[in-house]
Amino acid sequence: MDKNAKIYVAGSTGLVGGAIVQRLQKEWYTHVITQTREELNLLDKKAVNDFYQKIKPEYVIISAARVGWIKANMTYPAEFLYENLEIQNNLIWWAHIFGVNKLLFLWSSCIYPRECPQPMKEEYLMTGKLEPTNEGYAIAKIAGMRLCEYISQQFGKHFISCMPTNVYGPGDHFDAERWHVIPAMIQRMHVAKSAGDTTFWVWWTGNARREFLYVDDLSEVVLYLMENYTGTDFLNVWTWEDISIKELTYMLMDVMDYHPEIIFDTSKPDGMPQKLLDVTKLSATGWKYRTPLIEWLNNTYEHYKNTLMSDKK
Repeated sequence: MDKNAKIYVAGSTGLVGGAIVQRLQKEWYTHVITQTREELNLLDKKAVNDFYQKIKPEYVIISAARVGWIKANMTYPAEFLYENLEIQNNLIWWAHIFGVNKLLFLWSSCIYPRECPQPMKEEYLMTGKLEPTNEGYAIAKIAGMRLCEYISQQFGKHFISCMPTNVYGPGDHFDAERWHVIPAMIQRMHVAKSAGDTTFWVWWTGNARREFLYVDDLSEVVLYLMENYTGTDFLNVWTWEDISIKELTYMLMDVMDYHPEIIFDTSKPDGMPQKLLDVTKLSATGWKYRTPLIEWLNNTYEHYKNTLMSDKK
């Protein structure tokens, strides 16, 4: 990509999009385009059409989506399906119509079959039933990936996609009701510690295993793929290590210096039992994972505390 090219990052106010914008700016890309939700409603087909027609971005990176953890997905499956379909259809199709040179679509490893063989290879997608707790989101993301593939095959475009594992880091939304496991647990655990609670409830058995990818590493691989990858297959992106939710809980307790009695609520669903991604194809492109999980959990917690202090000013 030319350093002066127009690069539009959809979802730039979110955890991943914000990190991608910072990465582009750090690498001296001078024309990074961002739009807030108030400036551009991605659910509005005409608004997205007008944006592409007026701005004419040459490259597009899509991290915009309605996202959340198990409870949010179970509570609002219709919204997760409808809104994600609308957002990605508008962004991907109009990018094609208005001649975008290259597009990268981000989705999530939760769309693999629930009983998928481990580690999960790209060819295992759609070989079994989806995890029911996030089926709406998964269906939408599979459709977006396929749309990119079909446009690439039918029209000869470079519309690529990659599937990161669970992403965490500074810039996340720390909301126990709506967001992913690390920020949700940090928020709940901090509140419990501040209140002096001697017990802490975890909404799972603790046995499910997950990988966690630091957001700066994801932004690095996104830029790497935009600059170097010309294939049509989607690529898994992960860390080469996974841990159980129980292990994560105790790790966060050490980070936060908070050691209550942990009670696992086994009546609540775990989601997929394991999501271990095979990254043979990504490794073959030359990229390697950088940051171990424990190294940056402390940074993420410090960011959360600093955010709380700023909000109180």
